[in-house]
Amino acid sequence: MSSSTFDLPLFPLQTVLFPGGLLSLKVFEARYLDLVGSCLRESKPFGVVMLKQGSETRRGNDSVSFESLGTMAELIDVDSAQTGILQVRCRGTHRFDVRKTRREDDGLWIAKAGTLPDDEAIAPAEAMHDTVKGLANAIATLKAQGAEPFLAPYLFDQAGWVANRWCEILPISLAAKQKLMELPDAQVRLQLVDEFLRSKGVV
Repeated sequence: MSSSTFDLPLFPLQTVLFPGGLLSLKVFEARYLDLVGSCLRESKPFGVVMLKQGSETRRGNDSVSFESLGTMAELIDVDSAQTGILQVRCRGTHRFDVRKTRREDDGLWIAKAGTLPDDEAIAPAEAMHDTVKGLANAIATLKAQGAEPFLAPYLFDQAGWVANRWCEILPISLAAKQKLMELPDAQVRLQLVDEFLRSKGVV
């Protein structure tokens, strides 16, 4: 865990972003339009944290709470086909933890954040090879249906990448996805995914 902290604007969402993951957003609130503009100009990331309570859109003085561990997002492309609405695609990069927060006058949350270690680039254990093949098959099926939910390159030789991509498409709760994303050991994360897939007869 990094001891140095930095200011990181937050985008609380009803989703869990994993490192290496693809996130598509439709942005229309003024605070987030400003955030996207600032991130574009300065080539800076923002932080995605999962909402535990409250809404993605501002509703008066609604009570909002979110997880204290999230993933930074960097902008890939921004499209402003409609006035006042941005279609944004982002890539998940590094995990971070929230040390302190403050809320700006416009409702934007700013965290004092610290980075967390990235997954080690280790190969999946031999026992996980069916789960690796299963992901390759799932990607081929999705592509045949015209869907590409994952960003290239496909890193089938990295346990963390394989586990993260499975976590994104598994029919499990957001709370479970959050716990899996938080796990510091990529092999353990992949093993839990493997156990779930085997329990459902997927692999």
